[in-house]
Amino acid sequence: MDSIEILERTPYALHHLLNGISDDWVLNNEGPDTWSVFDVIGHLIHGEKTDWMDRIEIILSDSAEKNFTPFDRFAQFENSKGKSIGMLLDEFIAIRNANLEKLRQLHITAKDAQKTGLHPAFGEVRLSQLMATWVVHDLNHIAQIARIMAKQYENEVGPWISYLKILQ
Repeated sequence: MDSIEILERTPYALHHLLNGISDDWVLNNEGPDTWSVFDVIGHLIHGEKTDWMDRIEIILSDSAEKNFTPFDRFAQFENSKGKSIGMLLDEFIAIRNANLEKLRQLHITAKDAQKTGLHPAFGEVRLSQLMATWVVHDLNHIAQIARIMAKQYENEVGPWISYLKILQ
C-alpha cells in the first residue's frame, strides 16, 4: 500500500521540524480564526483517534450500517490543553504507529479498496478514496505548518517576498 510510505513518515518529519523549537514558532498563527502549528498537530492527533481507522473499520465491517460519525475539526482546542508541542509530537508518533500497525494487519485487497461507507457530508465514499484523503490530509497540513511558520517572517524578508510564493 503506497499510502503507508507517506503516512509513516509524517509524524517523524514533523517531530524533526518542530520538537524543541521556541513557542514563537508553534504558538503563533496567521491571524484571526486561523490555527497555530500547535493546533494543527492537535488536529492530526484527533484524526488518528477518531477518524481514519474508525472509518476504515466501518467500511470493512460486515455491518449493514456504514455511516461515519461526523468529525469534530475543532476538538484539538480542548484535547491539547496543558500539553507541550513535544508531548503532542510524541503522542502523534505513538498513535500513528499503532494505527498503521492495525492497517497492515487488515491486509486490504484491491476488492476491499472498492468497498464503501457513508460520509455525513459527501454520501457514499470508497475505501480507496478515504486512504488517498488520509495521505493528502497529511500533506495538506505539512504545507499549512510550513506556511504558518513562513508567515512569522513575512515582514522581515523585505523585497524577496515577491519570490516567496508561500507568503503570497
